Amino acid sequence: MTILSKVNGPRDLKVLSQHQLTTLAEEIRSFLVESVSRTGGHLGPNLGVVELTIALHRVFDSPRDTIIFDTGHQSYVHKILTGRTNFAALRQAGGLSGYPSRAESGHDVVENSHATTALSWADGIARGLQLRGIEDRRVVAVIGDGAMTGGMAWEALNNIAEDPERPVVIVLNDNGRSYAPTIGGMVRRFDPVRRLDTLRINRNYEQLMDRTKRALQDAGTPGKMAYGALHSLKKGVKDIFIDAGVFDSLGLKYIGPVDGHDMPELEEALTLARDYGGPVVVHAITEKGRGYKPAEEDEADRFHAIGAIHPETGLPIVPERFGWTSVFAREIRKLARQNASLVGITAAMLRPVGLGLFKDEFPSRVIDVGIAEQHALTMAAGLAFSGFHPVVALYATFLNRGFDQMLMDVALHKAPITICLDRAGITGNDGASHNGMWDLSLGAIIPGLRVAAPRDGERLRELLGEATQVEGPTLLRYPKGEVPEEIPALHRLPQVDIIHETFPSAPVRGVPDSDAVGGRGEGAGGSRMGDSLPASPWFRLVRWHMRP
Repeated sequence: MTILSKVNGPRDLKVLSQHQLTTLAEEIRSFLVESVSRTGGHLGPNLGVVELTIALHRVFDSPRDTIIFDTGHQSYVHKILTGRTNFAALRQAGGLSGYPSRAESGHDVVENSHATTALSWADGIARGLQLRGIEDRRVVAVIGDGAMTGGMAWEALNNIAEDPERPVVIVLNDNGRSYAPTIGGMVRRFDPVRRLDTLRINRNYEQLMDRTKRALQDAGTPGKMAYGALHSLKKGVKDIFIDAGVFDSLGLKYIGPVDGHDMPELEEALTLARDYGGPVVVHAITEKGRGYKPAEEDEADRFHAIGAIHPETGLPIVPERFGWTSVFAREIRKLARQNASLVGITAAMLRPVGLGLFKDEFPSRVIDVGIAEQHALTMAAGLAFSGFHPVVALYATFLNRGFDQMLMDVALHKAPITICLDRAGITGNDGASHNGMWDLSLGAIIPGLRVAAPRDGERLRELLGEATQVEGPTLLRYPKGEVPEEIPALHRLPQVDIIHETFPSAPVRGVPDSDAVGGRGEGAGGSRMGDSLPASPWFRLVRWHMRP
């Protein structure tokens, strides 16, 4: 029997030797490659957190201790170690979700895939433990893979740091792909520095430092001068050997960097953090795609998310068909060649949203703001004020996070910004939190916003070109997947394409005199897209058309 077959829950890990744990890690990687290559899913991120997840479940007592993954695509190993090893229908109806799911297990807490939320969840859960007087539980937030570029994470850190008793352990999974890596070789190589870390994450040390501080400061000017000198020396030593950075500035205890693939080192660091009793950051350096050569050699994203592949080579079983994203990618590059005022903006998803070709040709005109949709939209408003026409490309589900900015910073100022929403509508195996279902509802209440939903690739090209000429905000939405065959119009009117008539010879009547699609005539900021066609026997299917 394999060791993996004997692991039915976290408690089974605690009796394994280090040799057995090393073998288990190898078996989990083989299992992930074999399983995810059949179904598709997030392979690279999970190959990188195998040892880290094993160590977490050996040190902490889930679900008594709460473990939260941000984002949830890092949770496949967590699922395996908590008894969910049937990956045959991963991300399919009746199978395991691609993200944590409360319906699957009591070990799962947060059911979404929107990044930067885990620290806020952890802060709230930990506050709840404090208010209930529970002192023997911990809350662990595993964050990384780009999530530390989001502002919400730093808002949460600011609040977590205010209370030195809050039982939160923050595991920073630094895989070198999104969050800037910290050079930490000296920390791992020199035992004196390792002992310094161990000493600092110790309540007795904290109490000694507090007593020393009070005694020296009560000793008048000479004592204060001595304390200042000692404090500066301590800080200088830390800055030389330990890259605690902003965490130290916030007053958070920091351990690391530690090797995220060295289980004894991870367990030592996590045990120190667990026993400290207050907020601690454990900085683990991991390698995305580790142990699978095709992923390790993939410079684009280390097999972040894949479809079905041949496990031996990493090549797709069925070549991806020409999709909506590809149409957008080629057309925005073409428009950028013609219009020097176009600037692309992405929120940590350069190639998934189709801005890669634009970036390759005009690197200074495509801006990646990280996982920060709010900042993306307001920054776009600033660019528009400076004379540019920003094109903000997002997955439709992530527009939700920038609603206030779309309303107050973009629409209120009538900013010439085009928002392009990929994966609008139902997105199938991406999961519930990735469904782009809310953008039309949100857009319908934005004054002056013109909205269009192209019916085929040619209409996407046409509408995108029109949108980038409009002196006001525009929004284009298109679904995930393949582009249908072109659907030509039978008649083209100023506001509408008629693509099917029940009675072709009948006169065209009842076409509303609106200037845009998706709204209800004139809005506070000008025309917008909207009214449905009146009931009429002459029309069965129409697609509204946008004009500048």
